[in-house]
Amino acid sequence: MPELPEVETTRRGIEPHVCKQRIDGVILRETRLRWPISTEVADLRGRRIEAVTRRGKYLLMRLDRGSLIWHLGMSGSMRILPVGAAAESHEHVELQLANGQALKFRDPRRFGALLYSEIDPLQHRLLNRLGPEPLGDEFHADYLHQRCRQRSAAIKQVLMNSHIVVGVGNIYASEALFRAGIRPTRAARRISRKRIAELVCAVRDTLATAIEHGGTTLQDFTQADGKPGYFRHELQVYGNTGDCPVCGAPVKHLVQGQRSSYYCPQCQS
Repeated sequence: MPELPEVETTRRGIEPHVCKQRIDGVILRETRLRWPISTEVADLRGRRIEAVTRRGKYLLMRLDRGSLIWHLGMSGSMRILPVGAAAESHEHVELQLANGQALKFRDPRRFGALLYSEIDPLQHRLLNRLGPEPLGDEFHADYLHQRCRQRSAAIKQVLMNSHIVVGVGNIYASEALFRAGIRPTRAARRISRKRIAELVCAVRDTLATAIEHGGTTLQDFTQADGKPGYFRHELQVYGNTGDCPVCGAPVKHLVQGQRSSYYCPQCQS
């Protein structure tokens, strides 16, 4: 599933091509996504795209009136191609722009979303209760330690709770915990502030490095230019069925909350 680095990579890839451009046409080939695409989306001709931002795993496209809220779901990706380029299979939405380019949204599994909002998208029901951005100033050791103090849940589940911090999905939670030397099953309230501070740094470093590498492609994700994300070559424990790259101990695999977790029993405690 595309996580924060993949969404941020997508945002950076499409922004130069769509920002300040007028929408000349909208093609909806399939409206049955996670939620049905509303009729307002079909009537966007003439609107101008003012900015493309991100909140957690949501892409926000602010128009001169209203906003579009995109979610890549499990298999979504966006590409910029010339207007008139042949549609690929599972290409559900095409925004045709005045510069002759088209933003194309492809989503084989159709768990993605495209919503129209007249209000500030940050106040939309899907976004207004999200936690702080992990790369922002509000996510720091004191904050995370305070949120962990009374929680008996495993620290990996806390990191993946979007009401506590947004966008730290399964892959990056596993990798950050490995960098911080913390076992994913450790109860959040049993982790000292010092180790929480190390974890905050590990989360930031992991996500920043993943963005530099264009995110992680395991199955469907591609960048806006069609290339895969190359952070998969940097993964140290996630998906590792062999030995730890640091100490050589066999990497362990378990399931937490129906998601795969990987850790080194020697390096993480």
